[in-house]
Amino acid sequence: MTVVRREVLTLPGAALGPVNPLPPLRPLADVHQSHEPDERAKKDMPLDMARQLGHQPLRSVLPERIRDGYGRERAPLDLDTVVIENDRLRVTVLPGLGGRIASLFHKPTGRELLHRNPVFQPAAFALNGAWFSGGIEWNIGATGHSTLSCAPLHAARVTAPDGTEMVRLWEWERLRDLPFQVDLWLPDGSDFLYVGVRVRNPHEKPAPVYWWSNTAVPEERRVLAPAREAWHFGYERELRRVPVPEYGGTDRTYPLNSEFAADYFYEIEDGRRRWITALDDAGQGLVHTSTDVLRGRKLFLWGSGSSGRRWQEWLTEPGTGGYAEIQAGLARTQLEHVRLEPEGEFSWLEAYGPLETDAAAVHAADDWDAAVHEVERRLEQALPRARVEAAYEEWRPHADTEPGQRLAVGSGWGALEVLRTGWKPAGTPFDESTLGEEQAPWRELLETGVFPEPRRVGAPGPTLTARAWRNMLETAPARPLSEYHLGVAQWHAGDRAQAVRSWERGLELAASDWPFLRCLAVADATDDHLERAADRYADAFDDLCAERRDTGEAWVTVTAALGREAIEALLAVGRPAQARQVWDGLHAATRARGRFRLLEAHLLLAEGDAAAARSVFESGFEVADLREGAEVLGEMWARVAPGEPVPARYDFRMRPGPAVRDGS
Repeated sequence: MTVVRREVLTLPGAALGPVNPLPPLRPLADVHQSHEPDERAKKDMPLDMARQLGHQPLRSVLPERIRDGYGRERAPLDLDTVVIENDRLRVTVLPGLGGRIASLFHKPTGRELLHRNPVFQPAAFALNGAWFSGGIEWNIGATGHSTLSCAPLHAARVTAPDGTEMVRLWEWERLRDLPFQVDLWLPDGSDFLYVGVRVRNPHEKPAPVYWWSNTAVPEERRVLAPAREAWHFGYERELRRVPVPEYGGTDRTYPLNSEFAADYFYEIEDGRRRWITALDDAGQGLVHTSTDVLRGRKLFLWGSGSSGRRWQEWLTEPGTGGYAEIQAGLARTQLEHVRLEPEGEFSWLEAYGPLETDAAAVHAADDWDAAVHEVERRLEQALPRARVEAAYEEWRPHADTEPGQRLAVGSGWGALEVLRTGWKPAGTPFDESTLGEEQAPWRELLETGVFPEPRRVGAPGPTLTARAWRNMLETAPARPLSEYHLGVAQWHAGDRAQAVRSWERGLELAASDWPFLRCLAVADATDDHLERAADRYADAFDDLCAERRDTGEAWVTVTAALGREAIEALLAVGRPAQARQVWDGLHAATRARGRFRLLEAHLLLAEGDAAAARSVFESGFEVADLREGAEVLGEMWARVAPGEPVPARYDFRMRPGPAVRDGS
């Protein structure tokens, strides 16, 4: 019989650390956003794809915060897991880390079907920062890795359609204000894990929806999907149609045949079964298939170039094999958002399991159609398409089943929305008991119409930015903290002038000036008033230093976050002396972090000491929160060592260009 149990997974890991307390007011800079396609490219696109490319792209990660408090130092880390097991498969789930499936182990063959990361190393790949590689992840919200990548989900036992137990994961996704659930169902005796997914829109207006299920697999594979064409997207940020399997004289279905990282979104004909697989030299590997609602299929590859290798090492540890990703989504590409009607829902069923094929057929160099046919034939034998459709129909009535024993607890934000709306989503209860300290002032605003002032000095808590909460803030008494949160909500809504007025009103009454000054500095910088922005940043940092009470984590974290922004703003207007004063006000532990070592090199260059700036690089440092696609290290190296090749340890370039490497 299928069993569900809790276990603890211990592996080397870096602690997530504190969340950045400053609201992310700046526009989202995402490497996955495409340049505006030209008219010829638009004519080449299907109409629904062209329409969905421009459908409500994300501009900010508010109301979420940035997770950048992690480092690169690892120690034994205990992770709570939920294990689902029958006599064929053992599935290991991490409910505290976005519900990631860390392992899919096929017992009869003794094979791990996924790329399993032997360490937990956060990196800045999610929309809000921290993310980690390996396994199967669930991406909801907007183009990119989910803000829930390193966040806890609710989890519970639920009765499965066959009478066994399945595991339900659920949360309230805050970028789009949508609840979702993922039901993990492993029938007794099955080689395939079924995954039932539902996304609901409880609102009176349509909502843009994004979903991609991403599966990491060893990269020494051939990736096959039933397509003759794909949409190629690289870090040049251009989307173009290319042939499959060969493009540019190279068979791109082998991830290591490409030099640079790239996405290939496969164009699958309507009516054809939707699947994707990654097979080794023996013709064995993982296959993913689904009902037709999940229409998109994609290959992501790092490529064989030195920068791709560097990123792979960065995400795990030297000696670990590389990975590629096979993915499935609601749209053709990850640059699209799909419209979900008011009070509507999307639901589908996915299946993950082993596949064995004839190796010669699937690796045939000159007959792609025969290779695809071989996979389709073997997949139909292992898991008929009709069985997947039937499993979906069997699961669908159970999607509303109330969960039983709780296995993990997520956030309290869904419970707050249920309090506000009175909506009770069947099958995904957001219990009042999950409300915590972050939700407390918002509950008071909801129940009394007044946003409470803090009892002690410190950074303001997170801001809710949805229209309903903004309306409540607008009618609340004009106290400093309510004006602060109102300004953040107005800024998120695009009403920048009103946001500035709210912050200016709050500043007149505030006991702590620095939160308001920092917001006003961001507004000034956005409007290119860089000198005034620098003045306000300097004043904000001085006010913070006068206010901070101790060297506890909260004060160190906010000092680091504000100090970094202040130094960058002061250097942008050529004021290194003031930037140095801010630097001196940082805690010693902060100045030793890799991100601040890079900032120190920038400061030394501004002070005219290029030799000292170069010595920072030569002594070695690692920027733990280096963003995906960032080229700042190579650019800074070019300034401290003009004409010299970028050392390999600092080479993270993910696109073709003039960057050179010395192999060290």
